[in-house]
Amino acid sequence: MAISSHLEQEIYQQPQVLQTLLTSERPIIQQLVTELQKRRIFQVLIAARGSSDNAARYAQYLLGSVNGFLVSLATPSLYSIYQKPPQLQNTLVLGISQSGQSPDLVAVLAEARRQKVLTAAITNFSDSPLAQQADYVINLNAGVEKSIAATKTYTSELLAIALLSAELAQNTSLLTTVYTLPNLVEQTLTLNPEINRLVQRYCYMKHCVVLGRGYNYATAFELALKLKELTYTLVEPYSSADFWHGPLAIVEPGFPVFVIAPSGKVLPELQQLMQTLKEKGAELIIISDDQKTLELAQTPLILTPNIPEWISPILAIIPGQLFALNLALTRNYNVDHPRGLQKVTETR
Repeated sequence: MAISSHLEQEIYQQPQVLQTLLTSERPIIQQLVTELQKRRIFQVLIAARGSSDNAARYAQYLLGSVNGFLVSLATPSLYSIYQKPPQLQNTLVLGISQSGQSPDLVAVLAEARRQKVLTAAITNFSDSPLAQQADYVINLNAGVEKSIAATKTYTSELLAIALLSAELAQNTSLLTTVYTLPNLVEQTLTLNPEINRLVQRYCYMKHCVVLGRGYNYATAFELALKLKELTYTLVEPYSSADFWHGPLAIVEPGFPVFVIAPSGKVLPELQQLMQTLKEKGAELIIISDDQKTLELAQTPLILTPNIPEWISPILAIIPGQLFALNLALTRNYNVDHPRGLQKVTETR
């Protein structure tokens, strides 16, 4: 298949981008870890928007489960509009932003500096306004992302968080797993020709839901975002637990449901829900490495097996990116410039 767009190029650049981040940013992450340990900080407040907000959801699970941190998502309007910021003592305030430009996110870190608490930024622009408010800057090193939809910057944000968690844990096994990711992403990209064939079935899909739980709650939100902005489909992301509490009623025969379901502790609960959805006649598009789970799918998207659950979001989003890309191309949409959107969005 010929490369057709900046978006597709950037999806395929992800293995190299991830390798570059691992090579270049480990020293600054180690410095940040030393400072966190010195100050005995065990809580993080994250300010982010869009895809970066989905990366923050991943951080909530990973830094919570592996490192025992209390991780919260900031409410930027408290800082930028209401000007009623909370007290931030003994907290790392972390900004995550591809551009580092949005004034409301900058306001969160600026207030943290005013309160003399530790700040850090994960961004693709180390000279951005957000970075200027950070004591430590983790540069995504993704290069220019010409397409409006974030792909390589999103997975590099996830990797930066994973590397931070592994360094905090001082766990050699976790670090070894992190360093396998560029090759695993490259393997996952080989799904593209098969996904290009499968999306033809969904050319006229108008609405769907995306389900995930645990570490892949973030993946559900990111896949839903990609489908919205690239294919203009009405998509709602849910925790599979929340979906039992009411939204299940919308499912009728033929209703498309994407499920992010790699092997791990939440898989049995997801399998139970998928059985119920199948009984209701739902059309299941399943991203998984588990053969029993994939057998429930109308459309299976197969991941490399035996990936630890904690790192699976970096791989599980790749089939989602490829699905959204190919579905948009099938509909003859401009994947580099979705209607009404621009690369840098500044909110206040």
